[in-house]
Amino acid sequence: MGNQIDRITHLSYSELPTGDPSGIEKDELRVGVAYFFSDEEDEVDAERAPSERQWKESGAGQDEAAATAVAAAGAGELEYSAFCRQECIFSKLGGSQDLTVYPVNSLLPSCRAGDLLELPAGGQPPHWAVYVGGSQVVHLHPGHREIRQEHLAEVGGGRLGARVVNTWYRYRALPPELVVQNARGHLGLAGRDICWSDSESFAAWCRFGKREFKAGGEAQGGGGRYFLKLHLSDNWVHTLNFASLEDLIREKRRKDASGKIRVLKELSILNHK
Repeated sequence: MGNQIDRITHLSYSELPTGDPSGIEKDELRVGVAYFFSDEEDEVDAERAPSERQWKESGAGQDEAAATAVAAAGAGELEYSAFCRQECIFSKLGGSQDLTVYPVNSLLPSCRAGDLLELPAGGQPPHWAVYVGGSQVVHLHPGHREIRQEHLAEVGGGRLGARVVNTWYRYRALPPELVVQNARGHLGLAGRDICWSDSESFAAWCRFGKREFKAGGEAQGGGGRYFLKLHLSDNWVHTLNFASLEDLIREKRRKDASGKIRVLKELSILNHK
């Protein structure tokens, strides 16, 4: 095996009894309910100065600067694959997928209604949105905990750019018109009425319609059903174990906010204890 030893570390996360907040699946037994509405984006956004929180449409010069920043930051991105038992449900791997982030104004002409968009930002979790046509997106606003429809350039202000991420989750997508209907059908929803933990979970639910993306959307049995693999190098894969997709997404977003360098340092310390 030589230097090609696959260093795999397993961590177990405590299980939390949850139930579906929509109340639709009433015929199924639920042990309890636990909702998590404190998106990491909220915490980071609250720490920033008001001027930094304002989203402004970027011009051509800003787009060029953003493209340069993205190129420099791309090498430091974390790459993942995720599994539910033996089935791959998520993949973000540079070796087999295009992870290019484009300036918002450059990406718009190629967007189609129903697309999933990710808007990365250094030092905080990436923001996700559903493209609904006419340069508009529907998203879970991180600062106000409200489902809004806004121009993509307005949402993308202050971020590195955007990319289409339709293929990252491996579930079967709903027809585009239904994806848009799911997104627009929740406009104005706010506060405790929102049953998604973050913008990624909301956008993914709109496209795939799976209740696992909702907070408390699946019963938790014994042991971990989900596995998140961090592909840190050609011969280093770090594996985390979770009881629910909600928990997996929350940790993946936390690590995205930390950045690859910090995660590598944390794991190096952990492995030497």
